[in-house]
Amino acid sequence: MMTRAALLASILLFPTAAWAQQEGVLHSVETNVFRPKHQTFSEDILKRLKVPDGFEVSIFAHDLGNARMMAVAEDGTVYVTRPEEKDVIALKDGNSEPRVVASDLEGIHGIAIRDGRMFLATVHSVMVAGLNADGTIGEMETVIDDLPDGGQHGRRTLGFAPDGALHINVGSSCDACFESSGEKAANLRLDLDSRKRTVFASGLRNMLGFDWHPETGVMWGVDHGVDHLGDDLPGEELNKIEDGAHYGWPFCYGDRQPDWASFTMPEGAPKDEFCSTRTVGPALTFDAHASVINIRFYGAEQFPEEFRNDAFVTLRGSANRADPAGYKVVRVNFDKGEPTGSEDFLTGFLSDDRKMEFGRLAGIAIAPDGSLLVSEDTNGVIYRISYKAGAN
Repeated sequence: MMTRAALLASILLFPTAAWAQQEGVLHSVETNVFRPKHQTFSEDILKRLKVPDGFEVSIFAHDLGNARMMAVAEDGTVYVTRPEEKDVIALKDGNSEPRVVASDLEGIHGIAIRDGRMFLATVHSVMVAGLNADGTIGEMETVIDDLPDGGQHGRRTLGFAPDGALHINVGSSCDACFESSGEKAANLRLDLDSRKRTVFASGLRNMLGFDWHPETGVMWGVDHGVDHLGDDLPGEELNKIEDGAHYGWPFCYGDRQPDWASFTMPEGAPKDEFCSTRTVGPALTFDAHASVINIRFYGAEQFPEEFRNDAFVTLRGSANRADPAGYKVVRVNFDKGEPTGSEDFLTGFLSDDRKMEFGRLAGIAIAPDGSLLVSEDTNGVIYRISYKAGAN
């Protein structure tokens, strides 16, 4: 009998088929599932990790459990959501013991801080509490409590636009299907004064990570591709997010390509016409199924000048392709507000034979000193990446 560990380390094939409405033929697609064996944390992992010359990686905190999204207060306190523990913890610095500041929050995930207040998101709700001087929070108030059901992508994320509106990611409930609500597979805009919310952008399968360019104020987000088109399609996406735009899901993939393996059909136009004329394609793509999680633009001053206004993206790591992809942080180069390419920034979380992983990366935050904080949610580690002044 195959053990659970052996099952997770094996490659399983799941053939799926869908009728291609345009060509009148049946398309069969095979999808691989391969999960590298997980290695628990030890200080030796640090020796494996690689960053560009002049940078160094250290441990900011460890033994944190399911550490996911992070937000940093003005006083330097780092707040971390932990979905499996259903709580939020606070770290004054990497040497301090984590303090639970909010608990019993089923589905907790998203977090954002603005004007001395912390906003949190569960599957259905957005809540707010004031930040206290000692790092604790005040009484929690519910802002909204009627976000759509979760399904396959129930983790919500939050971010504040330059105009002060709170944006909320609501992922799709499935791989590729018709949704029961227009607020699913969408980015929502919430006006906090009126509590009115609108669909800002749609056709986004699960855009967990989004941020605004420090100079242009334009919103950029990283979105997950569908699972049923094989190992190499579609690439994970970096999109320029514009008000009212549709980004293709569940009808299209990649650069506005019709997804003929999906039974879904848009209203008002054939699928190929809809994709080519009514959707927006990605500005940049990453490896298929690498599981993009978060994006943060770098606006601090510790890193060299050429890093200013570039973005960092966490790729948590694939589980649905034969050759693992992701398990790293990449830097996205921007020039005049537009992305020009990406390159590895933090690597080493896969073994040389690619059969073992040493952590799955999730959140990104910028510390007050300008260092980069990266959370890892399986071993419960927050890594700090710093630039060594004067290094060649």
